[in-house]
Amino acid sequence: MIAFDYLRPDSADAALAAARERPDARFIAGGTNLLDLMKLGIERPRNLVDIGALELAGIQETPEGGLRIGALVTNASVAADPRVRTHYPVLSRAILAGASAQLRNKATTGGNLLQRTRCFFFYDTASPCNKRDPGAGCSAKGGFNRIMAILGTSPECIASHPSDMAVAMRVLDARVETRTRSGAQRTLTLDELYRLPGDTPHLETHLEPGELITAVTLPPPPVGRQSYRKVRDRASYAFALVSVAGIVSAEEGRIAAAALAFGGIGTMPWRDRGAERLLLGKAPDPALFGQVADAVLAGAEGSGANDFKIPLFRRTLVRCLKDLTQEVAR
Repeated sequence: MIAFDYLRPDSADAALAAARERPDARFIAGGTNLLDLMKLGIERPRNLVDIGALELAGIQETPEGGLRIGALVTNASVAADPRVRTHYPVLSRAILAGASAQLRNKATTGGNLLQRTRCFFFYDTASPCNKRDPGAGCSAKGGFNRIMAILGTSPECIASHPSDMAVAMRVLDARVETRTRSGAQRTLTLDELYRLPGDTPHLETHLEPGELITAVTLPPPPVGRQSYRKVRDRASYAFALVSVAGIVSAEEGRIAAAALAFGGIGTMPWRDRGAERLLLGKAPDPALFGQVADAVLAGAEGSGANDFKIPLFRRTLVRCLKDLTQEVAR
């Protein structure tokens, strides 16, 4: 780990001022991802701005009936909050399916959204990686790519996004509140937050340098059943091979509303609203669910060792939709 300067401001304004004065500064909170990357020499910030003392750790109800979750609220606290468990169970389940209890006690809401891929070659500094070293090449394309993405990939990068929480946040239509380095406030959907790799895989979000996530806002609780299903290589502390976050409501035996988001298969938390629309007004049926899966997979492309994700995703989504609509189908 290289030497770095450490600052611990006591206000958001002071943190943003530090970022303005030190263009290479990185914000740190729980540090569950950034510190590992620094130890391996993948991240080399000369300045760390510790935002742990900022007042960004509360969960409040919004006037609209949703929840505003501060960026510093730990994953464990979000998952355990009675309002989240009752009204947003898909979020609680997704968080509890990720990492370990110890990491959830340290990892923060803002940091979880910004965690970097667990691609083997990204972590191996001896291997070429366009995400780590732009223009170096993508070792995963011809290497062991079992955990890599099948959607949203490019010739430059096939690394999958690792977050469980972000998948649930996306299905819930969460919005991310930020403050730019100049102090201006912005609100982004998760679709606006993340970016596809294209020919610049080292740029993973649309945040500006020095932009600080301050909170995530959930809309009022959705109507319908919620589910999070995750398939992984082992029962704990493993990233998703495939995951599905789903919310489905029904009226008079037919699907009235549906929201679906996916992890493990995309270079960002994935959502296909066109596929969701295929469900609307239809009676639950396994054949219909298969059509929805096929629509999501229309652009899927395996890279060898991860080809199995295509049929695995199809089976997982069909199973999840069966669970979500079992009361309707009776």
